Amino acid sequence: MRECEVLLVAGTHGNEVNAPWLFDQWQKDPGLINCHGLKLHSVIGNPVAREANRRYIDRDLNRSFQPELLVDQSLADLELNRAKELLDLHGPEGLRPCHVAIDLHSTTSAMGNCLVLYGRRPADLALAALVQGALGLPIYLHEADSAQTGFLVEQWPCGLVIEVGPVPQSVLQGRIVRQTRLALEACLVALANVRRRQGRYPRQLVVHRHLGSRDVPRDDSAQPQAFIHSCLQQQDWNILSIEDPLFETVSGAAHPERLDEGAAVVFVNEAAYAEKGIAFSLCCREVWPMQGTWIRALETLMVEDVQRGGPL
Repeated sequence: MRECEVLLVAGTHGNEVNAPWLFDQWQKDPGLINCHGLKLHSVIGNPVAREANRRYIDRDLNRSFQPELLVDQSLADLELNRAKELLDLHGPEGLRPCHVAIDLHSTTSAMGNCLVLYGRRPADLALAALVQGALGLPIYLHEADSAQTGFLVEQWPCGLVIEVGPVPQSVLQGRIVRQTRLALEACLVALANVRRRQGRYPRQLVVHRHLGSRDVPRDDSAQPQAFIHSCLQQQDWNILSIEDPLFETVSGAAHPERLDEGAAVVFVNEAAYAEKGIAFSLCCREVWPMQGTWIRALETLMVEDVQRGGPL
C-alpha cells in the first residue's frame, strides 16, 4: 500500500504568521505533530510575502489558481509563478504528487475556528464531516461567487481550509497557534482513519452556505458613508433578524440597508477583504444528511488496491 501524501500549506498570505511559525517549530521538533503514518509535505505558500510581512506581492496567491491564469504565458506575477511551482512540485501530476491539500489561515474577524470548503466536491464534504464530528467546527461553504475564485485547495483532488481567529495581521498569538495545531491534528487523524477504513462519520453535516457579500455604503467618490453596525460585530455565524441594521453613520443613525431574512454574517470586518470591497459575507445554515457517495470518494482517494496498483 502506497503512502498517502498530504500537502500542508501555511503562509499562503504572508502576514498571517501563526501557522508558519507553527511549521518552524515543527521543523525543529519533528515530534511536535503526530503524522499518524501519513506522508506529509509542509510548505510556506508565499515565502517572499512572508519575508516582506505582506499579504502578497503582486496578487493574492489564494486567488491565483484559476486555470486560465495558470496557462497564460504572458503573465509573470510572483504569485502566479508560485502557484505554478506548487502545482509542479506537489500538484496531482507534480514531481511529488499529493492527494489532499490543507491550507492554514488566520482571520481578523471573530469567527473562531472554522473550516472553509469551495464547492461541493464529495471528498471535501466527507473530510469536513469527519473533522466537524470530532471538533464541532462550523463549516463555511463558499460557492457561486464569480468575484472570488482561484483558491489553492481547488487544484488538489481533496482540500479544505482551516481558518482561525480573531487575530490581528502580523501578530503571533499562543491561542491561535494552539487552535491551528488542534484543527490540523484533527484533520490528520481523520485522514489516517480513512486510510485504515476506520472513519467514523457523523449522520449529518452542518454547513453555512455562502449567499453573497456586502460592502459598506459608499458615495460617488467611493468613500464610505457608514461603517458596520455595532450589533453585527462579534456576531459571526449567528442568524440575525431582518430588523437588525447592517450599517450606521457617524451620528449613530442606522443606515436603511437591511439583512435578508434568515441570513447570518461571516468574515465581519476581515481586514484583508477591505480591498476587495467586502465588509462581510452572508450565509445560511443548512443541515445535510451524510451521503455514501462522499465517503466512497474520500476512501477511493486515500486507499489503494495493491493488486491493481490503482485506486479502488
